Amino acid sequence: MKSKGLVTASVLLLVLSGIIWWSNKKAATADKTPAENATVKLLNITEDQIQNIEIKRRTGETIQLQRNDSKWQISAPEPLRADPDAVSSMLSTLSSLSSERTVEEKATSLDQYGLTQPAIELSTTDRNKKTAKLLIGDDTPAGTAVYAAIPGDPRVFALSSYKKNSFDKSPNDLRDKRLLPFDADKVSSIELTVKKQTMAFGRSKDEWQVVKPKPFRADRSQVEDLLRNLHDAKMDLSGNGEDKKVSAAFASGTPFATAKVTDVAGTQQLQIRKSKDDYYAKSTAAVGIYKISSGTASALDKNPDDFKNKKLFDFSFADPDKVELHDGPKSYFLTRNGGDWWSNGTKMDPGTVSALIDKIRDLSASKFVDTGFAAPVMDLTVTSDGGKRVERVLLSKNGENYLAKRESEPAIYELNASTIAELQKLATDLKTAPSSTKK
Repeated sequence: MKSKGLVTASVLLLVLSGIIWWSNKKAATADKTPAENATVKLLNITEDQIQNIEIKRRTGETIQLQRNDSKWQISAPEPLRADPDAVSSMLSTLSSLSSERTVEEKATSLDQYGLTQPAIELSTTDRNKKTAKLLIGDDTPAGTAVYAAIPGDPRVFALSSYKKNSFDKSPNDLRDKRLLPFDADKVSSIELTVKKQTMAFGRSKDEWQVVKPKPFRADRSQVEDLLRNLHDAKMDLSGNGEDKKVSAAFASGTPFATAKVTDVAGTQQLQIRKSKDDYYAKSTAAVGIYKISSGTASALDKNPDDFKNKKLFDFSFADPDKVELHDGPKSYFLTRNGGDWWSNGTKMDPGTVSALIDKIRDLSASKFVDTGFAAPVMDLTVTSDGGKRVERVLLSKNGENYLAKRESEPAIYELNASTIAELQKLATDLKTAPSSTKK
């Protein structure tokens, strides 16, 4: 029995020794990962240091990008504005560019990798005029990577294909396709002419005002949409090479819209013409004539009423300080003190007051008219912003509906009779607080 136990123990010892030996060997192997599996940083340069980028193709085409202050410019094959987003993406890739693996430590011939005459030769220059280069060759057999090398370095690397695609760009890929490259945050005025009708808008801080055809309060969201559509208007380069055809279509086309945008750098103008079902544009900020999308053009098909502020009051979501309503023989006076509302010294029910204020806040025109305002039948004044804003609106009856005018403003707003009926009912429904006390 003792001999059998000794044999079993010896076998277990041998097995355990084998496991320990195998484990130690595996750990040692892990500590000696082949160099070809390690990534290598191919370009040692940060985004903010890159001043120039040159991309040479095997086909003979060369693209040069140059930073001027904070803006990038295509300097070759022809001077063009560069697309800030496209360049930013390229810079991000350049600053973090690393290989996937090392294919060969000491390559005796680069020809087999397509690196003698590379598909792309990439050069960067930093602020100190130091140049770094990278050669990009043929695809690897698997097709998921390309061969790459650094001039003067004997190694050949594998670089992910998607990284190569960041540099495999044409001038059209990298150019700024905006027709009006203005600074949206610094625009002071916009002028839009559609169907021979001119509309103009001026901005003071964040507030917009309709200037033409007459001064009106502007619907800020509508003017901002117009500004965004103009800023996003881009040239369609899908038919590149058809310059004569495009120019002829613009010359024979019907004027559709003209837009002028002024920022701190000056005024830029965009002319749009329609030829059959297509639209063509000419900009003072870009050389040439370009086809544009129908969506870009239709977004500018507006009339003055589209930009007028239809709301009668501007106090928005802030609680006003005072509300005064005269409706024929009936009058209502409301004053806010902290979170409470009072009327002639009596504390009012907050629910009924809030319902009336919400209705006043939402009063909007169904449309605008030029004439018809007669003797006022209702007078509504709202004081807000600590007494700094006082808005007075007069309403007159006009057939079945009502017309309204803001004090000292020319616009005449038409409101449905049902809207005013709801306002009158909410005023008569005002109640005192359940346990009202004198102020």
